[in-house]
Amino acid sequence: MSEPTQEEDRETRRHGDTETKTQKGSGSDLLVSSSPPLVVSPSPLLIPSAGRLLGVDFGAVRVGLAVCDPDRRIASALDTYTRRTPAADAAFFRKLAADERAAAWVVGLAISLNGTEGPKAKECRAFGAWLAAETGMPVAFHDERFTTAAAEDYLRGAKLSPEKRKALRDRVAAQLILQAFLDAGCPPSPDPVPTGGGSA
Repeated sequence: MSEPTQEEDRETRRHGDTETKTQKGSGSDLLVSSSPPLVVSPSPLLIPSAGRLLGVDFGAVRVGLAVCDPDRRIASALDTYTRRTPAADAAFFRKLAADERAAAWVVGLAISLNGTEGPKAKECRAFGAWLAAETGMPVAFHDERFTTAAAEDYLRGAKLSPEKRKALRDRVAAQLILQAFLDAGCPPSPDPVPTGGGSA
C-alpha cells in the first residue's frame, strides 16, 4: 500500500463521504464500505461469472489481500504479504490463487481525487499486468480512494494498538476494495492488461 503524501492526507481528512460498517458473515465481523463504489477499468481478460475473487491492496513493500465467497457476496480480510524477490513473489501469488481456488484478482487502483491516474495508479496497473502474466488469471481494477483511511478508522474503533493496526490495515483495505467491487456487480471492462511477462 502506498503511503499518502501530506497533501493527499489533508485531502483525505477533508473528505467526509466515506463511512464504514460491520456486517456479520462466515462467523466473523466483516468490514463493508457504505460509500458508492466507483469502478475504474475493471478487467484485462473477461472476469469469469462465477468463482472466488482475491482482492489486492498494492504496495511497494506490503500487499494486503482479501478473498470473497464463491457466490461473491461477502469479502473477508485474508493476509498481508511482505514482498521479497520477483521469483518469490510470483510463487507466493500462484500458490495463493491455487489454495483459494480463485477465478480472478481485483487490484485497487490509486485514483487521484480529481479522477485522474497519476504515478501511483501506473504502479498499480504495472503490478496488475505482472500478476496476470505470472498467474494466468484475469485482473480487474477498482478505485481504492479512501480505503486506507477507512480501514484505519475501523481499526481505531476496534481499539487496537498501533502495532496491531499496522499489521491489519493493508488486508482490511483489500477487503474494502473487493467488497466495493462485489457491490458494483463485478462489471466487465474492455480495458486490456498485457498477458506477457513483466516486472513489478
